[in-house]
Amino acid sequence: MSDLHGQGGRAGAAPLAPGIETVGPDAPQFQVAAAHPRGMERRVALLFIVGLLGFAGFGAAYWQNSTNYFLGLSLGVGFLGLGAGMVAWGKYLMPRGPFSESRHPLGPSVEEKEKFVEDFASRGKVALQRRGFLVKLLSLASAVFGIVAAFPLLRSLGPLPKKLFYTTAWRRGSYLTTAYGRRVHVDDIDVGGVLTVFPGDDIGGALSQTLLIRVGQPGENVVTEPSRANWGPDGYLAFSKVCTHAGCPVGLYQRLTQQLLCPCHQSLFDIGPGRPAVPVFGPAPRPLPQLPLRVDSRGYLRARAGYDEPVGPGFWERGGTT
Repeated sequence: MSDLHGQGGRAGAAPLAPGIETVGPDAPQFQVAAAHPRGMERRVALLFIVGLLGFAGFGAAYWQNSTNYFLGLSLGVGFLGLGAGMVAWGKYLMPRGPFSESRHPLGPSVEEKEKFVEDFASRGKVALQRRGFLVKLLSLASAVFGIVAAFPLLRSLGPLPKKLFYTTAWRRGSYLTTAYGRRVHVDDIDVGGVLTVFPGDDIGGALSQTLLIRVGQPGENVVTEPSRANWGPDGYLAFSKVCTHAGCPVGLYQRLTQQLLCPCHQSLFDIGPGRPAVPVFGPAPRPLPQLPLRVDSRGYLRARAGYDEPVGPGFWERGGTT
């Protein structure tokens, strides 16, 4: 209420009862600060549209797993447009006031309460009803942001793994390929050497990453267990690089003890003759899956078949300890 008491004679003032006056929507204190309200409304509407498009762009970028640069830029534009629009609306399109109320005895009469409600409704009419288009735009931009805010939950959780972790891109005949796309020849690695390899159609794949180790001499067939009699030609063995504990990359090889170490939680796996990557220390619950190998007529290392068991840690769909 602006100057509700003792302010007789002002534009829009209407006497109610002795000592009580109120003001109408056309009173000076209800005038906005903008010299051209319609033009300011268009500017505020443009800012809200910019904010809406920014939030929509962030949602689309997040859903498509875009770069962090575009995610940050689109979200920043959304907040900038929405925030600047709200500030401009509040500064230039809201009633200027001042709004004050003189001290008077507590316990207002019924008539005073009714006039207070009427006066408060007049303010809302000026602030909102006259700016219905902006209210709708603000509501739309806020609604888009509310929906987009749920994207991290919906997109990041993603679908259940289902059969995703049961197989990898390794297939019968897949060439062992380096991270740079070069096929591995049988003469490329010396005894004791280690190399991370992938199938040619999934270079860099998290589930397909495999550790190739030459534990034996050229011409030596390394057997980790009887059922894998032909899986280690020319001294080569290949094991999944995805740790069976928490999925970290098993990247360290101790040549003297013929053991693989996962640096995340210190799981230690024995490899070599009669030891098919069995965990001997740390929290890993099961051995690393072994990839069967063969050497083709040109001397290139290829997969004899894909992994015969899921790689990585246990998960809900499969069961087992993680």
